[in-house]
Parts: sequence; C-alpha cells; structure tokens
Amino acid sequence: MFYTIKDTRDALKSGKTTSLQLVKDSIETFEKDKSAAIPLNAFIEMYEDALAKAEAADKEIAAAKAAGSLDKLFEEKPLLGIPFANKDNISSKGHRLTCASKILKGYVAPYNATVINRLEAAGAIALGRCNQDEFAMGSSTEYSCYGPTRNPINREYVSGGSSGGSAAAVAANQALFGLGTETGGSVRLPASYCGIYGLKPTYGVLSRWGVVAYGSSLDQVGILGHTPADIAEPLALMCGQDMYDDTSADLPNVDKIKNLTALSEEEFKALKIAIPKQFLKTEGADPDVVECFEDTRKWFESKSAKIDEVDLPILDASIASYYVIALSEAASNLSRFDGIRYGNRVDNGKGYDELYVDTRSEGFGPEVKRRIIIGNYVLSEQFSGDTYKKGMTVRARMQREVAKVFESYDIILCPTCPTAAFKLGSKVDSPLEMYLSDLYTTFVNLARIPSISVPAGRTSKDDMPIGMQFAGKMFNEALILRLAESWEREHERCGIPVKQ
Repeated sequence: MFYTIKDTRDALKSGKTTSLQLVKDSIETFEKDKSAAIPLNAFIEMYEDALAKAEAADKEIAAAKAAGSLDKLFEEKPLLGIPFANKDNISSKGHRLTCASKILKGYVAPYNATVINRLEAAGAIALGRCNQDEFAMGSSTEYSCYGPTRNPINREYVSGGSSGGSAAAVAANQALFGLGTETGGSVRLPASYCGIYGLKPTYGVLSRWGVVAYGSSLDQVGILGHTPADIAEPLALMCGQDMYDDTSADLPNVDKIKNLTALSEEEFKALKIAIPKQFLKTEGADPDVVECFEDTRKWFESKSAKIDEVDLPILDASIASYYVIALSEAASNLSRFDGIRYGNRVDNGKGYDELYVDTRSEGFGPEVKRRIIIGNYVLSEQFSGDTYKKGMTVRARMQREVAKVFESYDIILCPTCPTAAFKLGSKVDSPLEMYLSDLYTTFVNLARIPSISVPAGRTSKDDMPIGMQFAGKMFNEALILRLAESWEREHERCGIPVKQ
C-alpha cells in the first residue's frame, strides 16, 4: 500500500503498480468491508466508471513510457491514475448525488463540480461517493440515511462530521486523499477525530460550483490527506477563479504550495503566534486535549517562535453567531427540495400543500428538520430578520477583530475541538452538546480564513487521535501548509494511523 501521492506517482512511473490495481484494491476493500461484522461505511458506493478510467490512465502511462515522454506526461497530469474519495454533496457527472438524504434518492448529477473537473484534468480518478451527515448538517456522520460512518482507529467511535466518510476513507487507506466540505468545521473535525490532516481554505479559493449548498456564505470545499503535501498538491490544482462561482478567488503563492517546504530556523524565529485567551478557559475541554495543546505550544517554543496570549472576547459569540447564520441560510437553501422542483415526491393526491408537507416530512431526517425549523424561526416575521442581522453584525466584527490580530501575528494556534472522538450514539440525542464540538472551528469559517488540523497526539485512555489547528490570515495557505510540513517532518507518519 502506498500512503502518499508522491510515493504512488513514483510507483506508477516505475511500474511497481498500476492505476487499475490501485482502484481494484480500493473496490475490494470496500466490498469486503460491507460484509464485515462492524462495517466502516466510509464509501456509500464506488463509481462504476472508476475501473475504465484507471485502465485509460495506464494506457497513457504505457504510451508515454514507450515514447520517452513519461516525465512530460506527469508534468501535464501530475495526478494521473491516482484515486481519491469524493463527498456525497459534490457533483460528479453521471453518478448519484444524495447528500445522504432520502429526499434525493436516485438523483444523478448532470454535471461535474468545478473541483472535480480540475482534478480530472490533472488525471485523478474519483473512486466513489463517501458518507456524510445529511446535507452536511452534523459533527459525527451519524445523521445519514445510510447509517453512521465509524472511526477506523476504533469502530465503536464516530469519525466526525460532516465529512466523516471522506476522512475515514483516507484514514483507512481506502483513498490517497479526499474531498470534503466545510460550513463550520466539517473537514477539520473529522480530520482530528481520524488522525489525519484536514485543510479548510480561505473562502472562495475553491469553487463552490456543483456543491450542494448548506450555508452559502460559509460553505467551502476542503481537503483531507495523510500528509500536508497530499493536501497542498490537490489544492494547487483546484484553486483559482471560476466563471461559474462569483465568490471564487485566485490564490497567491501557488508555487510555494506546489513545492512545499518546511520553515527554516530563521523563519521560525521570526514567527509570531497568537493564542486566544478565550480558548484557554473552555469548560468541558478534555484534559488530554489541554495537555496535547501544551505540548504543541512547547514545540513552537523549542523553535524559538514568539507566542502571546491575546484577548478576543468576540470568540465567545462565535457558536451563537455561526448557528444563527448557518441555519437561516440552510432553511432558505433547502426550501427548493419540495418534491416539485427537486427531490423525491410523495404525492397522496391531496393537493400541493399536502404534497409539500408529506415530501419534506418523509424525505428529511430529524437533524435537518430541526435545523430548518430553527432557521425559519429566526427568519420569521416575528423577528423581522433581526436575529439574522445581529448574527451578521457579530460576524462582521469577528472578521475585523481577527484581521486585527493578523496585523501583529502570523498564525492563531488552538485545538481543533474540545474532545477527541466520542462513542457512537453518545451525543446523537443531545443537539447542544453536539453543536459544541465546533467550539474551536466556527470562528475560522466566520472570519473566512484558512486553517489546517494536524494530528498532534492521542488520548491516554482510549488512544484516540487529537488534532491541533494552525489558522492563518486570508489567502495565506502557503504559510500554514509549510508549518504543517515542518510538523510532519518532526512527527513522521503521524497522519497515517491505520496501517495495512
């Protein structure tokens, strides 16, 4: 088994493996897992054309080798023949797209998302669609019509959400890297729980075209991988403006991302790190997470980086602001799934009003219904949109104050979440407790800045992974990825938790 993109590419070029073999291995693992006593349930299905695409990639490689142009071919298509995992809310033309919801059962995507187009142009092969929380609403991948995704480290535990399927697939070595989506932490959280790297880029860096919307002003495609380099390379290939997404933006310093290097001693000495005081006083933070954070802090101190604790009182309002905005936008976005325009129709012949109610009652799961109800309540005439406006006001202040921090500091350091992965079913009936899993992540989404979760330790009792996050200013993905690369070089293979 090859764990990194570089190793896999070298093996493809040398003939040690083929793309077809890589895809077959993933499919065989998937099929075997389905019949296991406790299935991982990372992939929902494998795409039926993945094998044919792998065969085509192998033919390209063989022809280039015969012509002496192999290096040129991989310069043009750096991910040729390399399989990746896709999340079930990202469109892949001709394949089912359900957002893990009954209401979209049988729906087939009519076009590719921009991120899929750009990866396929680089030669990558989408293996299949991965499980998620329904419509990306959740922190554990337990709210899925396909059942929960389990953690590959210990299958009694959750994989995190909402991109838990993609994270579990990567952590279990079923895919070299995976695509997820983020609204409030849905890439970084499962990355932390599954012991891999997970990047949430600056809002707009990756096009949202072809991604089913949850909260449009917050949604962002993210990447999961075993190493920072396995995130950096797909990012460099997918990023940039897209004519179909007017919120998209170019990413500077792409060359630094393509050719990822660790920070030098001099760069570490010049590094200024901010630690929000509010995150040092979190009630309910697991002692193992606190200890792991201190260890990470000491690692930076050993590199002679300057570390200060800063006061950011606005962080205390991040969870409330996030859920007001996200749920309001979710209620609006999901209104289109009514059985008339989109989604499965439940028509008992009682008229349009009953059709609408029956379709949504049967099609949506309990967590999605809960969030739609809250969102519509916030937007109701009773409030005249005032609550949503207040949430947006808090968000604007969050952006200003976080930007102010970055005038003096290079990164913000904090844990990815207050706890490690928890046991399946332990929080599913406690929405508030589940929502607090996002305590350290939502400010990143509100401020629209990039952040990466790095595997930083394990719990003392259950040996479950703990993640720390490096957050940078807008469009400074290069710095946080280089920091993560520095971390990886001194904590080699920390993002490869499951070995075969």
